[in-house]
Amino acid sequence: MADDRQVAASWAAAARTSYWLDTPHRPAPRAALSGSVSTDLAVIGAGYTGLWTALRAKDRDPARDVLLIDAERIGGAASGRNGGFCAASLTHGESNGRTRFPDEYEQLHRLGLQNLDDIEKAVQHHAIDCDFRRTGDLLVATEPYQVEGLRAAGGEFLDATAVRRELNSPTYLAGRWERTGVALVDPARLAWGLADVVERLGVRIAEHTPALDLRRDGETIVVRTGSGTVRARQVALATNAYQPLLRRLRLHIVPVYDHVLVTEPLAADQLRGIGWRNRQGVGDAGNQFHYYRLTADDRILWGGYDAIYHFGRRVRPRHDDSPITSHTLARHFFETFPQLAGLRFTHAWGGAIDTCTRFCPFFGTAMRGRVTYALGYTGLGVGASRFGADVMLDLLEGRPTERTELEFVRRRPLPFPPEPFAYAGIQATRWSLARADRNEGRRNLWLRTLDRFGLGFDS
Repeated sequence: MADDRQVAASWAAAARTSYWLDTPHRPAPRAALSGSVSTDLAVIGAGYTGLWTALRAKDRDPARDVLLIDAERIGGAASGRNGGFCAASLTHGESNGRTRFPDEYEQLHRLGLQNLDDIEKAVQHHAIDCDFRRTGDLLVATEPYQVEGLRAAGGEFLDATAVRRELNSPTYLAGRWERTGVALVDPARLAWGLADVVERLGVRIAEHTPALDLRRDGETIVVRTGSGTVRARQVALATNAYQPLLRRLRLHIVPVYDHVLVTEPLAADQLRGIGWRNRQGVGDAGNQFHYYRLTADDRILWGGYDAIYHFGRRVRPRHDDSPITSHTLARHFFETFPQLAGLRFTHAWGGAIDTCTRFCPFFGTAMRGRVTYALGYTGLGVGASRFGADVMLDLLEGRPTERTELEFVRRRPLPFPPEPFAYAGIQATRWSLARADRNEGRRNLWLRTLDRFGLGFDS
């Protein structure tokens, strides 16, 4: 067990900001929208979903006029705060996908791998400098009951000796290396690079331009912003964890907060002590799982475990810092890598994830097909957001495609209940998941009931 005082000292001086954003290379902010403008397509939200939507819209029709607006700055929300895991999975993992879409899973798996290939091609074609590496993903068992589950799953099974040759932790009992389904990126640089690309293609971008509401005016959608008005033939909503502009969607997502630590750079002997020659992304097999990776300068990014929901469904800057969670993450880090005792964390931050009751994105249209949305990614939006962009554009075009014929696209998840029932239910679920991790994965009556009705909660 790690010494509590040493754990506290390891993160006490950490900057409370995203490591990815804490760089002099961060672009200067773009001007806010002012006055009234018109466009063919207005994209609201300049995270990954919005950026890919703008790029794919120009790929399909270079003459289309596209305006992209964001309430804050590009990369300032989830696209600059995540771990940089760019996964092929569209369904938040195989188990979730097979459970919810058993008849479509193989098709969704194929489309997800194709989507990841297309992201890699776009990064290369547009020369986006985002440290894109197709490393694959290492899933590790840290409890005996998890070993057989890894052995039965796809990918390359590694026993305790083999997995510790890849990454040396005394907590590892087995592992599974999926070599093709995950790439690692610098997430902020990916967002900034996409923004540069779409601007070169003629997309207008306005930062610090919150969309306050939208309404239909004949054949036009009117978007009221904090400093002007946008009149658009079509609108794509990519607001993710923030309160949806469509009232009908406000019970379908909740923002949960994920927290991350990043260490100082490892010295050469420290890196040799843990191995990690293949630099895979890593996650553990618990319900409350950690995810971790190396950065380009040999820091360890360590995040996950707890998904924190704050009463009221609001995204607030004050929720970004959680000393209790940072301390818990640091303690778990040194339990996993005791040979790194004395290492310090330089950054500690959090951010909101948009989750829904099926743990993976959902889609739809409004206002007679002139407005479309993609929401509810539940933490795997770095990769799935490009697929979501194509779905939204398909829906706006009103033509059937392989994507739009999927039940995955046509079916919406069940909503969360209103407060205070949402808060009570989510806390009961978090408690039950932690209990299952301590009880060899056995799910109590509450979790089994949620499973039966296709509901859930995850990080």
